[in-house]
Amino acid sequence: ARLDPGSAMEALRAAGRAVLRSPRLARHGLGLRRRRKLPESWADMQEPLLEGMCFTLKYLGMTLVEKPKGEDMAAAAIRRIMATARVGARKFQKVILTVSPRGISLQDADTKEMVENISIYRISYCTTDKLQNKVFAYVAQSQESGALECHAFLSPKKKIAQAVTLTVAQAFQMALDLWEATHAGR
Repeated sequence: ARLDPGSAMEALRAAGRAVLRSPRLARHGLGLRRRRKLPESWADMQEPLLEGMCFTLKYLGMTLVEKPKGEDMAAAAIRRIMATARVGARKFQKVILTVSPRGISLQDADTKEMVENISIYRISYCTTDKLQNKVFAYVAQSQESGALECHAFLSPKKKIAQAVTLTVAQAFQMALDLWEATHAGR
């Protein structure tokens, strides 16, 4: 289901307002910069996204998938991840997921150790699950094996999961714009 640009921006603004009100959102630049509150209009600004938007989420797990994109594929992968997560009865790893036009980086929230760095060009799909609406997931090609992996994360609120998804979409668009700008001069 595609959103028209006007409703997509309104959804992004609404998600942004929810993110700004969330006490669990990591508003630091992975410990590299001083904390600063994001303005209400962050969805309209490119600067925060260029630096990287940070979200504190719980990592649910990963499963291999056959297709690079698709709602049904993602829903089935999320169901598998959730089933495995429930059986494990372990505490989920809290991570800081940072979205920028370069891609997605994952950092352990407690140790500040870098877990993974995924190029925007390796990500083929991202979604907020319809049934598990606090779950954000993305599909990316593994750098080591080349296999397609679906990674799922639990957010504290539905609006934060939606904000992560919309922020990744905005990062894709910004990466495309930057790529086109650099190749237009050739």
